[in-house]
Amino acid sequence: MKRALLSVSNKEGLSEFAKGLIDLGYELISTGGTKRAIEEAGLPVLSISEITEFPEIMDGRVKTLHPSVHGGLLAKRSNEEHMRQLDELKIGTIDLVAVNLYPFKQTIAKPDVTEADAIENIDIGGPTMLRSAAKSFEDVAVVVDPEDYPEVVSSLKAGDLSFEARKKLAAKVFRHTANYDAMIAEYFADVTEEAYPETYTVTYEKVQSLRYGENPHQTAAFYKKANYDGASLANAEQLNGKELSYNNIQDANAALDVVLEFSKPAAVAVKHMNPCGVGTGETIFEAYGKAYAGDPVSIFGGIVALNREVDEQTAAKLKEIFLEIVIAPSYSKEALDILTKKKNLRVLKADMKKPESQTHKLTSVSGGMLVQDTDEGTLEDVELEVATERQPTEQELKDLELGWKVVKHVKSNAIVAAKSDQTVGVGAGQMNRVGAAKIAFEQAGDQAKGAIMASDAFFPMPDTVETAAEAGITAIIQPGGSKRDQDSIDACNKHGIAMVFTKMRHFKH
Repeated sequence: MKRALLSVSNKEGLSEFAKGLIDLGYELISTGGTKRAIEEAGLPVLSISEITEFPEIMDGRVKTLHPSVHGGLLAKRSNEEHMRQLDELKIGTIDLVAVNLYPFKQTIAKPDVTEADAIENIDIGGPTMLRSAAKSFEDVAVVVDPEDYPEVVSSLKAGDLSFEARKKLAAKVFRHTANYDAMIAEYFADVTEEAYPETYTVTYEKVQSLRYGENPHQTAAFYKKANYDGASLANAEQLNGKELSYNNIQDANAALDVVLEFSKPAAVAVKHMNPCGVGTGETIFEAYGKAYAGDPVSIFGGIVALNREVDEQTAAKLKEIFLEIVIAPSYSKEALDILTKKKNLRVLKADMKKPESQTHKLTSVSGGMLVQDTDEGTLEDVELEVATERQPTEQELKDLELGWKVVKHVKSNAIVAAKSDQTVGVGAGQMNRVGAAKIAFEQAGDQAKGAIMASDAFFPMPDTVETAAEAGITAIIQPGGSKRDQDSIDACNKHGIAMVFTKMRHFKH
């Protein structure tokens, strides 16, 4: 008689699976709560202690770690010496294993979880059985996902749970245990405050396959981090429109990052991962109007993120132009009725909560990975220094703050021009700072007169200030710290421009 060992924390589909195996002539072996669930379904099952002839001890911490279990799993059926040893020791083979693990992920997601609770939910026997069974996939069928139960039973009934099928099940097991171990490693790196340990272990779970990557000849998929506690496209709800593409997700993430900088009503338009229009106001309608006015050309075909509920009036304005995506925390019924009339417009509902703890930014390089803290720096973290004779006005200070929040998210070299609570020009990703400034001021046109300028890094020469003065800029915010800061200060004083140093840089490569 073939034997199957079932030990699962997730009881979904268990009784149907157990019955299917019994109908196929399997003898069932089980543990604790799984055994009780099988018995409650009226099905015969042996306890693990009947196989090991050893009781479960230490509150169930030790029950399956026994030669009668692992010998039955690891013995190679084609190896005569292995089979002779099993016979000599009176150990029976185990032909199928179905195990899923203690809910460590769900446990550490609880806001009030204690370290003791987390440790108690680290499964030891489960991963060990899974690995033993997966290593012996040639002889042992191993199932870790309840969704695979029906197919496994169906294949066994047909007599064709093939070598390749067993190998795929085993591969799934090793991914599952690796994911489980990675979450434990991440948890302990966090509680022991080891930000950059000797090995950096991360794990992500698949959200969806994508039609293609940045270009049609590239394949791609979207993954999410387990238990991520902040705003994320991976946790957003899509209410309308086509499936998100790789580039959509990149751009939408950029828009979400920018809009999270603001506490008052704000709207952000993004194109190719750079903000092209940002506005704030007393209402979300006013904020969107300013974001649109910031660059009414580039916003076409872009992504718009808003940090307040979209009302009917705002939805009607959004509908007037072609947009790829609209992201907001919520939508009124009337707004949703308007937006969903555009069948291809992707309408996303997303949490606008910043993550409670600082996260890492991962950047792949050929054969390696760079890891750094995310750039959480704000003006609240610094003491501003007015370096010039002229002090900025109250409105200029408001605009300087807005410009600084936006320039942080613009690809370096980055220049942002802002005026009256909105951006009016953005220069992104240029090889020199003067070039970025010229692009921003050209886009701003006459709006540059009386506007402020934000720069993500210091001015190594006064030429950027001279360019700003020619455009009509009246106040500048920049990190400072150049050996030639005085040259830029002198140029500002000459033109009556106020300049503020932050002593904080916002490079974005």
